[in-house]
Amino acid sequence: MLADLDLRSCNISAFPEFIKTQDKLVDLDLSNNHIHGVVPNWLWKSSLSSLHLSFNVIDFPKQLTLSDSNFSFPMLRELSLESCNLSAFPEFLKSQENVGHLELSNNKISGAIPNWVWKKSLRVLNLANNHISSLDQLLPNQSSTSSQTSLARPICNLSQLRNFNASHNNLSGKIPNCLGKMNDLYLLDLQGNNFSGMLPKFSKATHLYILKVSENRLEGKLPRSLAECTQLEVLDVGNNKMNDTFPFWLEKLPYLTVLILRENRFYGQMKHRFVFPTLDVLDIASNQFSGELSIDFLQPTRLRSLKIGGNKLEGKLSRSLANCKALEVLDLGNNMVHDTFPFWLEKLPSLKVLILRANRFYGTITKFDTKHGFPKLRILDIASNNFSGDLSIEFLQSLKAMMQLTNDDKAKLDYIGENYYQDSVTIFNKGIELFYEKILTTLTCLDLSNNSFHGRISEEIQMLREDSSTAYNSNFPRGTELVLQPT
Repeated sequence: MLADLDLRSCNISAFPEFIKTQDKLVDLDLSNNHIHGVVPNWLWKSSLSSLHLSFNVIDFPKQLTLSDSNFSFPMLRELSLESCNLSAFPEFLKSQENVGHLELSNNKISGAIPNWVWKKSLRVLNLANNHISSLDQLLPNQSSTSSQTSLARPICNLSQLRNFNASHNNLSGKIPNCLGKMNDLYLLDLQGNNFSGMLPKFSKATHLYILKVSENRLEGKLPRSLAECTQLEVLDVGNNKMNDTFPFWLEKLPYLTVLILRENRFYGQMKHRFVFPTLDVLDIASNQFSGELSIDFLQPTRLRSLKIGGNKLEGKLSRSLANCKALEVLDLGNNMVHDTFPFWLEKLPSLKVLILRANRFYGTITKFDTKHGFPKLRILDIASNNFSGDLSIEFLQSLKAMMQLTNDDKAKLDYIGENYYQDSVTIFNKGIELFYEKILTTLTCLDLSNNSFHGRISEEIQMLREDSSTAYNSNFPRGTELVLQPT
C-alpha cells in the first residue's frame, strides 16, 4: 500500500481511479494538473494527513452527510486548494478539527468567512486573492459594528496562528486588535483591502517578521509598539492615509530589510545621526518629506533600492550614494534637487534604474568617460529638468545595456528585485504615464524630453530606437538638428 503519492505536474485530466484501493495514503499531491470536476468520495482516505489539489478546476459535493465515514479525516493536517476555481468555502471543513495549514488563495470565494473555518488548530491560513467581504459571519440580531468590536471575534481564538494572508480581498472595517497580541504570529498580509482606522498595537507579536497592510485606508501614526517586534524584516504600510514623521525609532530593529511608506502623508526632514544597518529597500515616495536630501542614516553596503520621488526634498544629491555598491534602483523624481548630472554614479556596478525627472538638475552632459559608463543601466529618465547644451555622443554610447540585449538576457525573463520585494516603476512614453508593477530586466527606457539639449544625434539614438523593448521617449529623430525646450 502506498503512503506517499506525488503526481504533481503530470498532465492528468481526471482523478486516478487506482487511488480507490490505496487505503493507507498519508500524503497525496495532485496539484498543477488539468483535472476537472467534483472531488469523488473515494479520494478521501481517513489516513490522509496532507492533500494538495492546487491548480486544478475542481469542486466539492454541495451537500455532505457529515456522519458519513467517507468525510471523516481525523489525520488531515494540511489542505492546499490554491487556484481551484472555488466559489465557496468547502463545507466538509466543518468537521475537520485538526487542520493546521489551509491554502485557499486565488479562487473566487465571496461573502463572509464562516465561523467554522476558524479552527483553533490553524497555524497557516492563506485566503489571498478572493472576494471575501468580512472576517466574521454575522449571527442573528448581530450588526457588523458589534461583530468588529466584540472580544469574541472568531479569529481571536486562533492562539496558534503563525501565518495569515488575506490580501487582495474586499475586507473593510478595523483590523482586529487581537492580531497584535498573537505571540506566534510571524506573517500578517492584509494589503489590498479596505481596512480603515489605525493599526493595532503589536507589543505582543514579538515573532512578527513580515507585516504588509498597504493599499488600505489606514490613518493615524505608526504604532510605536512595532519597535518591540525585534524579528521584523518587512514593513509595508504604503498607499494609506497615515500621517507621521519618518520612523527613525525603527532603527532598533536588527533585521529590518524592507521599509515601504510610499503614498501616505508622512512629513518632516530626513536627517538622523544613527544608521539602519540592514535596510535593503527604502520606499518613501509620494509623501511630504522636505528639507535637504540626506541618506547618511542608511548603510551603503546593503542598500539595493531607494525611492524618494514625489516629495519636497531639495539641495544636492548626496555624494555618499557613490558608496552604495549594491544599488540597483534610484528614483528621486519630482523633487526640488538642484545639482548637475551625477556622473559619479557611474561607479555603481549594479545600477539599472535612474530617475531624476522633474527636479532642478542643470548643466551640460558633454564630457563622459566611456571606460566606465553605466554598464547595467536600462532605464534613465532625466526629463523636465534644466539640462542644456550638446548631448555627449560618448554618453549615449556608454548606455550599452540599453542598446544590446544578450542572448542570456532574452533567454531568462526576470524581474528587478528579490523574492521579498520586487521593484516597480513609472515611465512616460509620448506623454502617457505607464506604471509597471514589476520591472522586467529586459525593459529599457530613455527619456530626455523637456530639457534644452542642442545638437545632431545620429546612430546612437537610432540603435536604442531599433530595440523593440525600448520605451523610447527622447524626441531625437535620426540625423536631425533640433532644440528641445523645457515646458
